[in-house]
Amino acid sequence: MSDYILAHNVSSVLLCAVADTSGVAQLDDIVYVVCLSSSTIARFNPTTHQRLTDIRVKGMSSSWDIAACARTARLYVADGYECVWRVSPDGADIQRWLTWSRSDTFSPYALSLTSSRLLVTSTDDNQLRQFDTAGGDELRRVRLPDYMALEHAVESPTGTFVVCHRNTQLDQWQVSEVNTEGQVLRQFSGSLSSPEHIAADSQGHILVADSDNSRILLLDAQLSLRRVMIDEHQLNYERPLRLCYEEQSGQLLVGLTGDSFAVFDVLQR
Repeated sequence: MSDYILAHNVSSVLLCAVADTSGVAQLDDIVYVVCLSSSTIARFNPTTHQRLTDIRVKGMSSSWDIAACARTARLYVADGYECVWRVSPDGADIQRWLTWSRSDTFSPYALSLTSSRLLVTSTDDNQLRQFDTAGGDELRRVRLPDYMALEHAVESPTGTFVVCHRNTQLDQWQVSEVNTEGQVLRQFSGSLSSPEHIAADSQGHILVADSDNSRILLLDAQLSLRRVMIDEHQLNYERPLRLCYEEQSGQLLVGLTGDSFAVFDVLQR
């Protein structure tokens, strides 16, 4: 079974005059960052940390998360519980792509992507909805157990879904794997405290932003703990809020409190 190690060159980037990091993504060697209550998508070079020209999205008010799709060469931004924006990397093509009415109990809170599918997590009605990244057609709805207070979800390589959430019955935080019917297959509950975001690789490894513990955990495909991958010292005692793992480049982006994000070089062995 493969494992991951950190390379020595770990760096963090201060978001210049931009507060409350709420999402990080990478596309074509550019890092994209969104922040709460902002209409701007900030752009950075991940190697030099140089800030590039921002993308301004007129009408975007509450950016909760961002994801990037290499297949469509587009960014997707969850905004204000009402819509998902679809944006080209240069900002030339901006669409209010998926929308929900105020009477709809579903609201887009967090996003994740496979090569062709966008998974939208709603915190209001315990649903996951999956869309085609090209045409926006809805592919699937997954209703999760009522005791799951959702934070974020990703699709596994086997087509199941891995969710970080609070178990309101047990009053504890968990990472759970569910099938397409929403049935729980396995769970991990190892001393988690407010896990806000997760990421998956092609082998089913799960990275968990264990936010209040200021660490990032590595779980295997069975949701067993492999180890603490990044600890509070490496995160400068900031809380990890968002994750974006680029398996091809080996870069792990971590959105942090303190108006910053960190770039870690991760090696697989």
